[in-house]
Amino acid sequence: FKFLTETLKVPTAFLHDIADTDERPRTDTEGNWQLIIVRIPIQTQSSKVPYSTIPIGIITNDEITVSVCYHSSELIPDFIQHTQRKQIQVPNKYELILRIIYSSAVWFLKYLKQINNEVSSAEKELERSIRNEDLLRLMNLQKSLVYFNTSIRGNEVMISKFQNIFGTKDRENKELTEDVLIELKQARNMVNIYSDILTGTMDAFASIISNNVNTIMRRMTTLSIVLMVPTLIASFYGMNVDINVEHMPHAFSLIVCLSVILSALAFIVFRKIKWF
Repeated sequence: FKFLTETLKVPTAFLHDIADTDERPRTDTEGNWQLIIVRIPIQTQSSKVPYSTIPIGIITNDEITVSVCYHSSELIPDFIQHTQRKQIQVPNKYELILRIIYSSAVWFLKYLKQINNEVSSAEKELERSIRNEDLLRLMNLQKSLVYFNTSIRGNEVMISKFQNIFGTKDRENKELTEDVLIELKQARNMVNIYSDILTGTMDAFASIISNNVNTIMRRMTTLSIVLMVPTLIASFYGMNVDINVEHMPHAFSLIVCLSVILSALAFIVFRKIKWF
């Protein structure tokens, strides 16, 4: 921070803007300095939001270009290694920014595939047993998709701003711009598809849970009615009144058999109407 502000004379306000985790993709100027903020995807250590996005800032003037990111990310080391391995030449700052956004789109797609795999895994767990943990897992993945969608759209808007700021007279820059837009569009489409699938899955499991609750309540009601029959008969014969059967030799056995038969009939009736 000290090196940037004192040696390179980078505006302090720019560094504070990049430090804001909720900063949206945008551009800003101060003197001869230009700030470009884009959002890149990361995999977090939190179970509440397993995937999120963070801002990365590119600060540039006529002589210096600096990238600043306050959070650890797989994208930056991978971007550097890929550039060195492929021996890619970055002749200007416009191409550097485009390649960073292109790399972010690639990582968006990579993380989206991981999200899809996690959704499939959670669905298999829910098919065996519906647990709150698996439902919360799906809900948290849905949050990640919302963050991805917002960031991708913001990065797409930035591309048009770059064209106005830097111009795209160079043919290679035009082709790279088109490639970046194609990758971002693909990532956005995948986010929309996975989000729709996840929403449908959540709605389906919500309906299943509601149906299971109704089934349980119906079975409990049926069981209560079936068990109520012998209780009702026992209550009648337990009254302190003359019912003219106490002198019969097998009165108790007959009453028990009658209770069982009536309970069985009630069970059969409920079984036929699919209440049990």
